Formats: sequence, C-alpha cells, structure tokens
Amino acid sequence: MNRWPVYLSGEIHTDWRERITSAVAGADLPVRLTGPVTDHATSDDCGVSILGAEAEAFWKDRKGAGLNAIRTRTLIVEAKVVVVRFGPKYRQWNAAFDAGFAAALGKPLVTLHDVELDHALKEVDAAALATAREPEQVAAILRYVIRGELDR
Repeated sequence: MNRWPVYLSGEIHTDWRERITSAVAGADLPVRLTGPVTDHATSDDCGVSILGAEAEAFWKDRKGAGLNAIRTRTLIVEAKVVVVRFGPKYRQWNAAFDAGFAAALGKPLVTLHDVELDHALKEVDAAALATAREPEQVAAILRYVIRGELDR
C-alpha cells in the first residue's frame, strides 16, 4: 500500500505532532507526516536569510510568509488528509488559513482542538469531516480510513 501523505498544520507549542507520530508508528500505518517548519526562528527568518535583509518588519514577514507558503501550499496539495490543530494559547491565523485552503481544495480536513474553542471554530469545524480532541484520536481516524480498523 502506498504511504498516505498527511499534513499537520497548526500550533507549535505543544507535543501534539509527536503524539500523532508515535501513535501512527505504533499502529504501523502507511502514513508520511508532513508539516510546516516548526522552529519559530527559522520560519520567521527564512525570507531575510535567503533573500536579504529588510528595514521594516512588514517586509521581513512578507518575505518569510512567501517562502513558507511555497512549502505549505505544496504539501497541502499533495496531502490525502489535512489535520489542523488549534491550541488555546495563541491566535493561529495561519492554521485557519491552512484549513480554508484545504477545504477549498476539497481535501479531507480533521480539526483538533479543546472543547473551549468549539464556538470560535464553528465554521472551521463545519468544513471538517471530523473534530478530534486528542492527538491519538487523529491516529485512530487514520487507522480507520486507511485500513477500516477500529482500536479495540
């Protein structure tokens, strides 16, 4: 069976990606997990590091956003499933954008967030085919959709 590319978008301050990675490996699923560059400094500085310094923060951010968008858009287009994690601590405009981009492409979308964010994310969740509360549920979803198996 071919490996399913699964894009993991969203917050970078907790271990949710590692928990999904571990659960996917433990279930021996044919999945290739991809995502954005999660080192904050690298992601922020990539544009000026490669294309040259900028005097204004807006243009520094614009250069970095463009380079990061090349990666993000390419990997979302390649993905069979897109998972978007919304954490409780920071505004994640980029995660919301990724969810909208995936939905516009018709990609199966899974959201991952705490119950406290249900109201704020009601439109995003309406576009998703599933809303998980824990990273391990994402792995269980992948197991079911790929193999038709339930964790028992």
